[in-house]
Amino acid sequence: MSQETAKIAQKSPYAVDVEAGKSYWWCSCGKSASQPFCDGSHKGSSFSPVEYKAEESKTAYFCGCKNGNNGVMCDGSHQKL
Repeated sequence: MSQETAKIAQKSPYAVDVEAGKSYWWCSCGKSASQPFCDGSHKGSSFSPVEYKAEESKTAYFCGCKNGNNGVMCDGSHQKL
């Protein structure tokens, strides 16, 4: 059985202004039309959205390549794709 691979949504991070105390559901499959957040496009796959809870109001940089080692946050892995 082959392991599913996430679709690369974009080879750069998504800069999003987040609000302290609010939860955001990051798309892990790369298929969502509302990147970087989940719209349910993963249904029927092995992927699920990942919760990010903002601890402070700031600009957060969400992973767009879906290949990072830092979970929902960009770690620069897109530069190696």
